[in-house]
Amino acid sequence: MSEQPTLAQVAAEAGVSPATASRVLTGSVRVSTSTRRQVYDAVSRMGYVRHRAPRGSVARGPAAGVTAVVCDHLPRLFSEPYYARLLSAAGAVLAEDGTQLMVTTVTPTASTLPELGGAVLLIGARERHPLAIKLCTSGVPVRNIGRPPHDLKLPYVDVDNLDGGRQAAEHLLLSGRRAIAAIGGPPSLPGARDRLEGLARTLRAAGATEVPVAYGDFTAASGTHAMQWLLRHAPGLDAVFAASDLMAAGAIQALRRAGRRVPADVAVIGFDDAPVARRTVPALTTVRQPVEELAMVATRLLLAGTTGIDPVLPTELVIRESA
Repeated sequence: MSEQPTLAQVAAEAGVSPATASRVLTGSVRVSTSTRRQVYDAVSRMGYVRHRAPRGSVARGPAAGVTAVVCDHLPRLFSEPYYARLLSAAGAVLAEDGTQLMVTTVTPTASTLPELGGAVLLIGARERHPLAIKLCTSGVPVRNIGRPPHDLKLPYVDVDNLDGGRQAAEHLLLSGRRAIAAIGGPPSLPGARDRLEGLARTLRAAGATEVPVAYGDFTAASGTHAMQWLLRHAPGLDAVFAASDLMAAGAIQALRRAGRRVPADVAVIGFDDAPVARRTVPALTTVRQPVEELAMVATRLLLAGTTGIDPVLPTELVIRESA
């Protein structure tokens, strides 16, 4: 059996220093997208494993294919742009490897779970989801998209949702907004909670005593309803941060119907940098998350069987006309 590659060998393969490779793999500092990609590509090619799997664990690799399991209702698989972007990028990586991609859905509270072979990309699992709990002890190779719910011990790749919320809050504060509200995603999703916490933590540090929050389900309709609720309960608001671009688009519609101008009366910031962000009127200021890179990194690490590496990719504020 050949020896496992070392971190130094991975760094040499990627053309970076061992220190840079280590920082990429721990997610401890920001590095450029191209450097991260070089390191993850080297990890995938060389099969680098930071920590060996526990003795006795089942090793069913992706030879039987990779199943992307979306923990959401089936119609959302076709209507939510985030899923399309993720699955398209993951499929491209698997096609290059000659590995088959299968896609299935389970409801957010499913009690009947599919039998899964091969390897699993788990997408959208909420707190105490039965499938996420089952996968923790199944021995099936798995990589969670996003930080796992309820601190489950699943390998994952995430984006820096906390910092995305911070960037949104700082931009609103620097532009003079002080009565800032939020439209959150489902509280059972760690990423949605992190986006709100990044915003609220920054606003508290600036002296805000309370951040009014209404919740949606990442759809435009839920953003409209949440914005209507906020206008009733916090009529003096001058800015709103929505945890998805679709909810932000819905919020803009509600503000327009209420006679509030964007951004003159109310600034609006979304999250995703989905295609809809460029089609809203005015065009949406948003926090970009690297969805395609997220899927590609997760898929490559899953194919390589790499464990002990849970990358967190940076987010970036994209300033347009709405804030």
